[in-house]
Amino acid sequence: MRRLIALALPLCALALTVTGTGGGAVSASCAKADLPLVNDGKLTIGTDNPAYPPWYGGGTPKGSKWKINDPSTGKGFESAVAYAVAKQLGFPRAQVEWTYVPFAKSYAPGKKSFDFDINQISYSPQRAKVVDFSNSYYDVSQAVVVLKGSKIASVRSVAGLKGYTFGVQIGTTSYQAIVGDIKPSSKPRVYDTNDKAVFALKSKQIDALVVDLPTAFYVSAVQIPNAKILGQLPAKPGGEHFGMVLQKGSPLTGCVNKALAALKAKGTLKKIQATWLSKVVGVPVLK
Repeated sequence: MRRLIALALPLCALALTVTGTGGGAVSASCAKADLPLVNDGKLTIGTDNPAYPPWYGGGTPKGSKWKINDPSTGKGFESAVAYAVAKQLGFPRAQVEWTYVPFAKSYAPGKKSFDFDINQISYSPQRAKVVDFSNSYYDVSQAVVVLKGSKIASVRSVAGLKGYTFGVQIGTTSYQAIVGDIKPSSKPRVYDTNDKAVFALKSKQIDALVVDLPTAFYVSAVQIPNAKILGQLPAKPGGEHFGMVLQKGSPLTGCVNKALAALKAKGTLKKIQATWLSKVVGVPVLK
C-alpha cells in the first residue's frame, strides 16, 4: 500500500496482473470509454462535508452545498490529487462530480454511490475486507493537539501522556493510536465528528486531541487558536497511509493505481504535497 507502482504505463494499455491493496482486479482496459462508472459520462468522487483544510481549500462559492470548502475548487491537497487522478483517467474537470459521503460510511460494507472516495481514510486490513483501497497517495503520522499553558503542554514523551484524557473521532485510526500507542490510564472519549472532538478540547472536557498531522495544523491555527501541536507519535513499522476507497472488487481500482503511479513518476504528487502540506515538516516526534 505504501509503495506506488513504479512504472507509468499508458492508461489505455491492457492490464496484466497488478491489483490494488484492497483487492480489485485491473480492468481489461483503462480507456475512458471502458471504465465502469456509477454515473455514465462522469467520474463521481466522494468526500465528507464539511471539507476541511489543508485537504480542501478555496472556500464555498455562492449556492454551494459544501461547508468551509467546496471540493470542486481544485484547491487543497485531496482536491488537487483527485483532479490529477481524474485527468490521468481522461476526465476533464467538467466531467467530475463530487458527492457527500460521511467518513464512516465511505468504508462501510455495501454498494457505493461514488467511483472513489478521498477523505483521509487510512488503509487497514479490516477495512479492506469490505472495500478496495488504492495505493497510497499520502503517508501519514498522528499528532497530539493540546491547549497552550495546560499541564499536558509540557510533556515531551509518549510515556508522559498516559495520565491524561484524550478525545477522538469515532472510526478513525487516531483512536487506535491512542489505545495502542499511548495507552492512557483512562478510556478515550469518542465523538461522532471531529468538530465535536475539537469542541471538547476547546471547552477543556478533554486534555488532548489526536488527529492526523496536517489536520492538527488546521485545528491549532483556526479552530482553537490557543492550542498547539505537542508532537507526532512515533511511526509504526510499515507506516500508515491514506488510500482512495472504491467498491469491493471494482475493476476501477487497478486503473486508479496506474493513474497514481503515473503521477508519482512525473513528480506531480510530490509537487501537490509541497504546495498544500509544506507545514507538516519539522514537528517533533514524541519519544
